[in-house]
Amino acid sequence: MGSWNRVLLGAAVLLAACTTTGRSATPAGAPATTAPASATSGCGSRVETGVLPDWADAGFSGEARIPHVFGLKREILAVLFGHPLALRRGEGPANKILWVAKPAATSSGPAPPATLAITATLDGTDTRVTREVAGGPGPSIMDLPRAGCWHLELHWPGHTDTMDLVYAEG
Repeated sequence: MGSWNRVLLGAAVLLAACTTTGRSATPAGAPATTAPASATSGCGSRVETGVLPDWADAGFSGEARIPHVFGLKREILAVLFGHPLALRRGEGPANKILWVAKPAATSSGPAPPATLAITATLDGTDTRVTREVAGGPGPSIMDLPRAGCWHLELHWPGHTDTMDLVYAEG
């Protein structure tokens, strides 16, 4: 067996050993991650600390390593400037999130400004809030009313994605 076949076989074995079901699965080849957003809550999205992907690193210098969370479809990325996210902050940064959408594969030029609509549901409850980011994915302050795991449904023109974010008591 050639070295290329051994590499493919090893990758297949590792992938099979690491396969999970549900929203918490991390795609193969994903950047380094920290622990799940909340090991006790079952919150599915992971806060990653690896290098930002090329499509999301505009405005950052070098190999930027900043906490971020990918949407389940990997169509959008939440760059967490206020990590960990918290209900009440004494001093320091707010719950600032930069939303970066993956560019469309076929783009005929700049897209017109739109709105990023976010519906956030607190895990295990009927608590639901909506937020909007005018102009589409971009900078925002994302404060939510209670601590816990929030499941976010994200909608912007022609796209949808989901992710979980944990807000601590603070």
